[in-house]
Amino acid sequence: MNKPKAYFFPHRPQPRRKGKLRLPSKLRSIQLIITLTFTAVTVLVAVIVSFMLYNKFAATAEANANMNMQQIIEQVNYNLDLYAKGMANIFATAEEHITASPSIDSPLLSERMDTLMSSREDLVSIAVFSPQGKYVVGTPGQNMRINTQLQSQSWFTSAVKNPEISYSAPHIQNLFKGRYTWVVSISKMIEYKENGQIRKGILLIDFNFRTIDELSRQVKLGKRGYAYILDPLGNIVYHPQQQLIYAGLKYENVEPVLEYKFRSYLDESTGEKRFITVRTLDLTGWKIVGVAYYDEIVTTKRDLNHFLAWFLGVVIVGVIVLSILLSWLIASPIRKLERTVKLVGEGDLNTPINVSGAYEVEQLSRRFNMMLQRIRQLMDQIIYEQETKRKGELEVLQSQINPHFLYNTLNSVIRLAERGKTDEVVTMIQSLSKFFRISLSKGKNMITMQEELDHIRHYLVIQSFRFKNKFRYEISAEDGVLACQTIKLILQPIVENALYHGIEMLPDEGLITITAELVEGLIIIRVSDNGLGMSKETLGTLLSGGKSSSGSGVGVRNVNERIGLVYGREYGLAFESELEEGTIVTICFPAVQAGTEPEEGREDSVQ
Repeated sequence: MNKPKAYFFPHRPQPRRKGKLRLPSKLRSIQLIITLTFTAVTVLVAVIVSFMLYNKFAATAEANANMNMQQIIEQVNYNLDLYAKGMANIFATAEEHITASPSIDSPLLSERMDTLMSSREDLVSIAVFSPQGKYVVGTPGQNMRINTQLQSQSWFTSAVKNPEISYSAPHIQNLFKGRYTWVVSISKMIEYKENGQIRKGILLIDFNFRTIDELSRQVKLGKRGYAYILDPLGNIVYHPQQQLIYAGLKYENVEPVLEYKFRSYLDESTGEKRFITVRTLDLTGWKIVGVAYYDEIVTTKRDLNHFLAWFLGVVIVGVIVLSILLSWLIASPIRKLERTVKLVGEGDLNTPINVSGAYEVEQLSRRFNMMLQRIRQLMDQIIYEQETKRKGELEVLQSQINPHFLYNTLNSVIRLAERGKTDEVVTMIQSLSKFFRISLSKGKNMITMQEELDHIRHYLVIQSFRFKNKFRYEISAEDGVLACQTIKLILQPIVENALYHGIEMLPDEGLITITAELVEGLIIIRVSDNGLGMSKETLGTLLSGGKSSSGSGVGVRNVNERIGLVYGREYGLAFESELEEGTIVTICFPAVQAGTEPEEGREDSVQ
């Protein structure tokens, strides 16, 4: 083993200038000058500003912000209450028309329902159902969907149990064909006439939830504050971050909210101080909850602006004057030091630093020269150690692939043998034997493309048994590619990712296609599958070192790193993927002819 080179540069002390009086080192200390000056200014400003402003405005700003928040939530409550009353009026009008009509199938009733439907843009549908769930009449006229489980829906059960108008939580309307609108349903048991008899039915009116969503979305309580709506049972009717709530990434403490109709309090259940204001809609029982963050309220006090203008102006002028004076005193030697250090930063490690000035600058110059000497000693050592470590890590990671795969394959062989499937057992053992023969490659790290393609073919034969023929595969290569050499085991991690993260969860048969071709002196290998695909976020983590949510990426990063180490960082892997459409992995590296011809001929196959 060659030891790293060591470089030694003797320190040459600079001669001191004669004839000039030099102050003692401690009095020329940069630390002393900066500490005394900036400490005095900072402490003075901080004490004055904090003492004058904190007591005067802290409590006032908090109270005003809380009051503003309550007013905003009151306005939202008022708007939603008006909208709910409008919904109730429409329902009452429709009920009156149906009850007063001599027959439920009267053309006049149908005309009145159409007129009522056109009176508001947010009306989605008006319909009457029998207690047995049979569609009686409605507008606009549409065909019912099959298997809607109408009698189990919340609006239906509420109307049967509750004689008053029931308001449902937002849901997708799935009653009629061709329509999937996000609605709020109002329902009630009513009476209507049919064939001269009075019957009972359930009147359902669906309102588009978009209007309620827009009214709620306009609420702004600071930069991060928001408002959300709960139904009487504590279910979220609207939340600006509803997807995060459903995903479990955000938490709202709704238990205190449900206990009061009208309340304002300070909440710290999420780890941050938040002002919570609760108001309740009388008609629906929904609770409008406003959330404002305490730190925003404290830091955005508008009434401080005018007061701070003249006071901070004077302070700033004084700080600027002192800063200019101090920067002039310390900048001159620092600039000299910076110019010399810049040369070192550009790669000239043989440049000595000779700067005079303040005591710390002179000491820094001497220490920096010693550091350069040490850096030169360590550079070769670090390079040697890192290369050794990198090779060791790659060898360990490569050795970890085979035992895990062998364990799973032997389990599959045992299961086939127990079932008496001797032909399949023979095929798997033959493929496993050839697979490991190529994996070992007599200790070589470089093999031919023919061997690499045979290796992945045997791997896919084994996996086709383990996956019970859940997928097909196709392997093809140009004749000129087969004799070229490649790093071994670059295809297995990619195909393994395609199987376990792309095809395994598919309901249909999967397809893996592997092609290899020569393009302008480069070997281009493409591995494509028709699996689940990946999102842009997952693609961004594959080669960056992060861990994706599916757990994939370690093997492909290893392949990319190995290609970069052997051929250069401009070669490696590239990914193309769309969710539900599949993934294409492209491998690119220079074409280099192997020293010997491949032992076996081309065995391209389609299965």
